[in-house]
Order: sequence, then structure tokens, then C-alpha cells
Amino acid sequence: MARVDVIMPQMGESIAEGTVSRWLKKVGDSVKRDEPIFEISTDKVDAEIPSPSAGVLMEIMVGEGLTVAVNTVVARLETDAAAAAAAPAATAPAPVAEATVVVSTPAPVAASAAVPPALPAKPAASTGAPGSLEERLRTKSSPLVRKIAAEHGVEIASLSGSGIAGRVTRKDLDAFLANRPSGSATPAAPVGASMYAPAGTESHGPLPTPWAGDVVEPMSKIRKLTSDHMATAIRVAAHVTTFWEIDLTRVARIRAAMRRDFEAQSGQKLTYMPFILQAVSAQLKRHPLINAAVAGNDIIYRKQINLGIAVALEPTGLIVPVLKRADELSLTGLSRGVNDLAARARSKKLSPTDVQDATFTISNPGTFGSITGTPIIPVGTTAILCLGAIEKRPKVMTGPDGEDTIAIRTCCYFSLSFDHKVVDGADADRFMGDLKKALESVAESNV
Repeated sequence: MARVDVIMPQMGESIAEGTVSRWLKKVGDSVKRDEPIFEISTDKVDAEIPSPSAGVLMEIMVGEGLTVAVNTVVARLETDAAAAAAAPAATAPAPVAEATVVVSTPAPVAASAAVPPALPAKPAASTGAPGSLEERLRTKSSPLVRKIAAEHGVEIASLSGSGIAGRVTRKDLDAFLANRPSGSATPAAPVGASMYAPAGTESHGPLPTPWAGDVVEPMSKIRKLTSDHMATAIRVAAHVTTFWEIDLTRVARIRAAMRRDFEAQSGQKLTYMPFILQAVSAQLKRHPLINAAVAGNDIIYRKQINLGIAVALEPTGLIVPVLKRADELSLTGLSRGVNDLAARARSKKLSPTDVQDATFTISNPGTFGSITGTPIIPVGTTAILCLGAIEKRPKVMTGPDGEDTIAIRTCCYFSLSFDHKVVDGADADRFMGDLKKALESVAESNV
């Protein structure tokens, strides 16, 4: 018999840690090689992790909800010698450090006389090289710690913590704030704070308390990450939204005419989305500011057109896989790409690269019946498009003889949220006007 270590994998170059969100097997269960045995959540993606070998799960070392560094041993398998020899060599695990629990609403930590007056800066000699695993672990704290540090004007990278590789924990930060010299005052009005709130009140206001009969559940990892990302996104962009009604009757007719042959030849279901993605990609080329990013006082005009497409997860959650170089894909390629990303998102088969490098995002709440929406612009982009429900509506149309008639048309409300720091209303409306024209005049030969 032999034992094989199961480690926390590194799901991408920039990933320094992962959270065990759920064990799919329990101690004593037999597992096959490459069979999923646990699920993890990282800053980039949720994923199922396969077993490195066939055998029996003998020990679980990291429980659900715990966050550990990559390469930490999370479980051990017992295998026969032949199976162990056939399995890939396990990556040498990092020293097993105390796991850090990501807590959504921890109680305040009281100051203690044993706590040092302040956390000193990390000595230069022990600081990892820029971009190294040690450096990423040291500066990567939980969303809650980063939020509190930002509200109090504390630079996490300048502190030395007690977590993995000097990672600053909530306890470390509370101790530092409790013993900070009085001259280092907390900002009078942190981002999001109310001017009417009493001094010392947190920016989100008083926390609600559960009543008798209420059910209290901790946020899932993906819910906490989404919460943190959305709060950051709403702070960094000056949000403005423009609304347009677009007549998709021509698209609907072309789709109906080619649907049977398209689905028979490609094996892909033909929805309205590929037509919209094709038109959006063409207009992003004509309006590069909508496909840009803001870096301080610089504007980065992206040459690639990578479309993030929001996918709702069951029972709750949201993830945005990215269709890379969408402008280079045909209608069939767009259909296949969208369907593949959505299927892998819902089955937790996405890789970290699948959710990175979006240059423009599309949200589609219309699938649930929503008429329109005002989505939040993802960090690192300047705009996001929202698609409402596609439905038939009575519209006033002018005939060839100049007389007005009422016709039944297939319409949809499109909204574009844009960052007014760099995108003016005229820029956004030119983009939307051209997108409207493209979709309302589309010809079958163009798709």
C-alpha cells in the first residue's frame, strides 16, 4: 500500500490560495483516478478538483470553508503500489500552516495589553520577490480585511501579519488600528459613509440582527467575492446608463429562416445572442473607447475584443466567463463558444483563464423576463451592455405612402452603463446608435 497527498492546486499564475468549499467524498470512500473529490473557490473561479490517483480517501486535513495556500496538503489517499506508481508525482507541499477562515461578519476584537503597539513593516530581507508566491500571500488578505484597511487608510503591504507567509488577518488589523497613534486619524468620511451617520458608524450602517424564526447562513465563497468585487466596481467608476429600444424583427426573421439548417449542421442551438455578439464586436472596433480600460490618468485602448458574458449559477451566484477574440468568430463559432462557456460555468469546469481579460461585458437578465437593468461596470473595463426581454410590441410604422400604421415588431430594450470618467454621453450614444442601426438593418448575407 502507498499513500498519495492531495494538494490545493494553483489555478493560475496569480492565484496564491484557495478555499475548500465542499468535499464531494468522505473519509473511507473509494475514489477513481480523475474523479472529482472536492470543490474549491479562488478569486478567479470555482472548480472541481479530481483525484490524483485511485484509492481510498483516508484523511481530510482541511475542512470546508477553510482557506489555505496553494500546494498545502488537504487530504491523503491510500492506494496500492501499482496505482501509486502510475499516478503523477505529487507536488512537494508547502509547510502546512494554520488555515485561515474567511469570516463574513466577525465580532470586533478587543485590544489587549499583550498586543504590540503597532505592526512593524516587514523587513526587506524577508520580503518575497515581487510577484512571488510569498509576496502574493503576504499582501493578499480577505475581502473584509481589505475593506476595513481601505476605510482606515491602512496599506496592507506595509504590515507584517501572523497568517500564512506574513498574511495580515482581521485580528492583526484590529490590533494595529487599536494601537495606532492618535495622530493617524481614521478618514472622516470613508467611501460609502453617510454624512448623517454617528461618528464611528461603519459605512454599511448598523448590522441587522436575526429575529426569532430567521435562518442565518454564511455567505458562500463566490457570494463574498462577488460582493467585494461589486463594491469595488461601484466605487471606481462614475456610472451613467443610457437606454435604447432596438427592433430585432429582421434578426428574428433571419434566425427563423436559417435555424433548422444551422442547428442541423452545427449541432448548436441558435439563439439571438450570437447575432448580438457579432454586431457588438463590429461596433467595438468602430468605438474603441467602449472597449478600453482606465489606468490612473491613462486610457488603454484594447486591440483584442474579449466579451464577458454573465452566467447565473444555481441556486445563487454569478460568474462571467470570457469569449476571447469574439470579433474573429463566425456565427457558428460564437454560438459554440457561448454555449460551451455557459455549460462549463454551470458544471464548475471553467479554468482561471476562462474568466480573465474581458474587455467588454454583456449581461442578459431578459432571459428571466426583466425589461431592462442598470448593471455595474466590471473593474478594468469602461462599459457593460444589458439586454432586456425580447418580446413582440405594437409599434407605429410609416409606410411607403407616408401613412402611419401600427405593426407588431420584435423589440428589446438595451441599456449601456459606462464610466463617465472617460466615456462621455455622446460617445456612449454614438456606439448605441450604430449598434441599433446594425441590428435593425442586418442582412442574411452579413451573418
